[in-house]
Amino acid sequence: MLNAARPCPYLRLKWSLASVTELETEMSQPLLLGIRQGMYLILTIILIFYPILFLEPSKKQVDRDVAAFNGCSAGPEERSAHAERLSQAPTTAPPFRRVDIALGCSYVGEDVQGLRRAPGGSSSEHPATLVLRGINVRDDGSLDDVTEYKVPQENRDPSSPIVFEASAQLVSIPHAESLLHADCEGEEVNCEISPYSSQWAGQGPCRTSWFMATLQLSSGISIVLVLRGPHCSSQEEAEEHNATLHPKLRIPMSKEGTLLTTVEFQSSSRNASLHTHLGGSVTLDCRFALAPGSSLSSLEWRRQHQGSGRIVFQYQVGSTGPAAQPKVHVDVAELLGSGDASLSLQGVSVGDEGTYICLVSTQLHKAQHIIQLHVAEPPRVRVIPAVVSFERDVTTTLTCKIAGYYPLDVSVSWTQKTSEDDTEVPLSHARFSSHRQSRDGTYSITSYLSISSTTAQAPAIYSCHVSHVALAEPISVSAHLKAPEQTGSEGLVGAFIATVIFIFVLFIVLRRRAAKPKSEQLVRTSE
Repeated sequence: MLNAARPCPYLRLKWSLASVTELETEMSQPLLLGIRQGMYLILTIILIFYPILFLEPSKKQVDRDVAAFNGCSAGPEERSAHAERLSQAPTTAPPFRRVDIALGCSYVGEDVQGLRRAPGGSSSEHPATLVLRGINVRDDGSLDDVTEYKVPQENRDPSSPIVFEASAQLVSIPHAESLLHADCEGEEVNCEISPYSSQWAGQGPCRTSWFMATLQLSSGISIVLVLRGPHCSSQEEAEEHNATLHPKLRIPMSKEGTLLTTVEFQSSSRNASLHTHLGGSVTLDCRFALAPGSSLSSLEWRRQHQGSGRIVFQYQVGSTGPAAQPKVHVDVAELLGSGDASLSLQGVSVGDEGTYICLVSTQLHKAQHIIQLHVAEPPRVRVIPAVVSFERDVTTTLTCKIAGYYPLDVSVSWTQKTSEDDTEVPLSHARFSSHRQSRDGTYSITSYLSISSTTAQAPAIYSCHVSHVALAEPISVSAHLKAPEQTGSEGLVGAFIATVIFIFVLFIVLRRRAAKPKSEQLVRTSE
């Protein structure tokens, strides 16, 4: 049985629109505008009812195809069996493996007293290598090619790197996976090693030497390691203890020419810089771990901003505990139990912005981390009035109000777009008020744009564009300049013509739909 092709009503509509276009030279502009508005209304009605009249069976088939693609065609028993297989799938965590992590560093030959370099100390920088031995990392299957680090044994000269071998048997190394895979992931690691003067250096002819290794990852992670190693001040002491002194540092070294050290204390932070909004909550990460036999003495959080500083939180071990503060919180139980010294801030305000320093102190050592906290609040933008009616010999002023933003820097611009040209044209004759600061520390500004009827083109769209650091993309708020409303019989005539065309097209569509069952009945009779 042959099916005759059913003509699409869109073809007839297209022909009608083409006919209207040909008449443009014979009709006045208001009449054509009325016809177009009527045709747009008719086209909208056809687009709404066309799927119901012609495409309903096809839509149902599409719905069935989508359901089959999503696996909905399976029966209840099949879906239940699949869910049971997923629940029985193994979810064991990847095993741990001990690996060596080698990092290129710089040795800064200045004495460090606590956290500050000793005054008058000579400054010198020398290449160094930090080898973290036997670090536990998760083995996800990518560690098959990782081998034990071998110290280069070729001819070594005074310019060769100083190799520090650090054993982490007493203290775990934080963010070990990030350090191990830094090169593969394109992340930079800045490593600096310096001598560190402890409050207690031991007794006897070979006193204990200390070093501090500072690791800074480009992702914002910072790690401080305090390394303990032997120290002899003279050749006689070295010979007495059967030790070979390093030619530059004059401390005992191994047979391979490396300095054997042990990690006694580590502290770390995930954040070098944080951004938050007004009224939000933020946690400044700071953690530490100590070797057995060491204990925490105190924790201090200090804020510095614009040349002034103050203590935000302070806790001394053995005291009654810190005074309760409404916005600042450190979990003392976690501090003493797991070494979590993180600071939580609630209801952040503009006054909380600044540089925060986490200072962890033990009986022997101190380590600090610096975290920048930035507060940013996006602006609220409103244009008044939103709709302007075109009037001759009248100048209208558009007002763009930008309020509630922080920090101060904000960019405001105006553009114009007419119906003749779809591109936005920048406008440069806007005026601005001065910045105003509210009680909560946020700022506001107002921009004014004057529109003269002698130069403006209607209809048009005037947009106020605002850029700010707290915005992912600029905000654009528009005002519409309306063309003069049409009056008279010409617009009514155009609407009448458009209505007649719509009735004609609808009559043809319904007539063909009524004739189709009769043709199908004749075909069945002939068969």
